[in-house]
Amino acid sequence: MQVNVPLRPARDPESALELARSQWGGRGDLWIFGYASLIWRPEFEARERRPAQVYGFHRALRMRSRINRGTPETPGLVFALLPGGSCHGLAFRIGRDRADDELTRLWAREMPSAVYDARWLRCATPKGPVRALGFTLRRSSPSFTGVLDDAEMLAILKTARGRYGTTLDYLLETGRGLAAHGIRDREIERLVRLAHRHALAP
Repeated sequence: MQVNVPLRPARDPESALELARSQWGGRGDLWIFGYASLIWRPEFEARERRPAQVYGFHRALRMRSRINRGTPETPGLVFALLPGGSCHGLAFRIGRDRADDELTRLWAREMPSAVYDARWLRCATPKGPVRALGFTLRRSSPSFTGVLDDAEMLAILKTARGRYGTTLDYLLETGRGLAAHGIRDREIERLVRLAHRHALAP
């Protein structure tokens, strides 16, 4: 199986799910790469969890969220894997007997619309490399925000709320989740300080 290559563009979440399922094949355990909320709220049963690093992509709070952390009228933000650099996160191994059900649940959470490009990523772990499913974003995607200045970021942190809560809480929880696993992300740390400095967070 090739890695760091998108499964194929899909017009809807169901088509993307079926493509991911066929690529996995059901012949072994399923690995998932977590880089943001999956670290602190995975919502699936994993038989194993390893520190992991992906090369060729980096974590960035530059994806518009119109469902999970915002609305169509007031979009929020979520993290995505953007091309370039590298990203430290966690690789989760889901047993084959539960993988199909867990993949369906994961898709409903992460892909309410087909906004991400699902990719099989080569993850470096202390026990050797694994191929894990991850969610990336093209800079050509209409959901990509581009670079946001601090004033734009603060406006979103103050107002955006979706079905899973606010963009602010999502940022803070991700910062705490990474810190709990000894993962440093200087941009997240800077954004958390920004929120505190403007009295958005206690």
